[in-house]
Amino acid sequence: VERLSDTVQNGLINIVTIFLGLSVGAKLVADKFLQPQTLGILLLGVIAFGIGTAAGVLMAKLLNLCSKNKINPLIGSAGVSAVPMAARVSNKVGLESDAQNFLLMHAMGPNVAGVIGSAIAAGVMLKYVLAM
Repeated sequence: VERLSDTVQNGLINIVTIFLGLSVGAKLVADKFLQPQTLGILLLGVIAFGIGTAAGVLMAKLLNLCSKNKINPLIGSAGVSAVPMAARVSNKVGLESDAQNFLLMHAMGPNVAGVIGSAIAAGVMLKYVLAM
């Protein structure tokens, strides 16, 4: 079971990602994809990702001012829906600061909550867009 788990976590996921990228990329044509609208959508995504990360850290710091039990602000940065990389990055940054600071499992909670929140927001947006 350990070998299978290691294969799925490392080699297999990389192979699947490469094949997915190749299959999607083979269908794309540059003049159809590389348009101002597409670049605008990508830019908005990067901005939203940055705002979400910063807002999570700032909200955790605000809660620390009001709360008796302090939480690590890196937990707030994992609230974006990039599963599991946002939680892994929070864990890595925490470990760089303190080698005993294992945040991965604590960061997965807000990480999954970000996915659920994104799904709800997408559903609400679709409802209003389709109602037009």
